[in-house]
Amino acid sequence: MTTLTKKIGIFGIGNLILRDEGFGIHTVQYLENNYLFPETVEIHDIGTAGIYMSPLLEECDPVLIIDVVDTAGEPGSFHFYTLADVKAGNFQTRMSPHQLGLLEILEICKLRDAAPQEVEFYTVIPKELTESVELSDVVAGRVVEVANMILRRLAELGVEVKRKQVPVR
Repeated sequence: MTTLTKKIGIFGIGNLILRDEGFGIHTVQYLENNYLFPETVEIHDIGTAGIYMSPLLEECDPVLIIDVVDTAGEPGSFHFYTLADVKAGNFQTRMSPHQLGLLEILEICKLRDAAPQEVEFYTVIPKELTESVELSDVVAGRVVEVANMILRRLAELGVEVKRKQVPVR
């Protein structure tokens, strides 16, 4: 009998119409537009799916989450967190009080004995959360940088990612 191996998950979280809140989605779109990922990697624009992301979390381990974070600091600054940081309350896992927090979603996965063991958060502090589909300049400047961090992490995990060929004009 074969054992099912979980995939590596890359999830962009956020609200695309609230400017910097869409950082995770913009970063995932950049990765999808510029790189080819093997079948061992699941890459998703989660948006504001909340509880609906639990089946995706259950299929993946480790999970690399790209999002904005509500913490003190300079807008656009990068912050890395682990699941242990979240459980210790070191940062807020939801920007809106209406969102179901990631910890609650992971608890639901745990009830089904399918929670990922390793979750990493690649986050930036937003500058603006106004109505716009464009990122602020300071946060937009972090998209490629965080995407490269994700690519380096995949390489550490033994995953080969190929850059898409740019058509010659």
